[in-house]
Amino acid sequence: MNAAEQATSLETASKIATITNLIKTDFPDARVDLKPWANDPDTREQVDPDSIDIGFHFPGRSRLFQCRSVLIQIRFHSDDETHIRRAIGVETAGFDHQGKQWQMSTVQDWIAEGEGQPAPESVMRLKEFCQRVLEVFNQTA
Repeated sequence: MNAAEQATSLETASKIATITNLIKTDFPDARVDLKPWANDPDTREQVDPDSIDIGFHFPGRSRLFQCRSVLIQIRFHSDDETHIRRAIGVETAGFDHQGKQWQMSTVQDWIAEGEGQPAPESVMRLKEFCQRVLEVFNQTA
């Protein structure tokens, strides 16, 4: 679900702002997009309500990332007994005018897979970023 729609509490809004600042620090050329999903019925049907989705866009196609845009989907699980919501993983995918070029999941093996592979140093930057995202959302107050 779009990050802008998930900012329903001060705590969540603050964590989304922290992630936005991480993006701006780690990927200074990128523009952050808190509403990467279109607001049409077909898209809304496929949106995961237990996720926070943020996109960022490079000014052109990034040679290092082999894409123009990166979609970040922070996945959550809520414990029914304790009502604690924890980030369980980060899914990332790189897109350009030809569609999805690669994807990487922290839920599985943290390996970028797809047609266009990001440069190894870009994959490392992305892995470090994902680790910090998980830390931000799983820190206790």
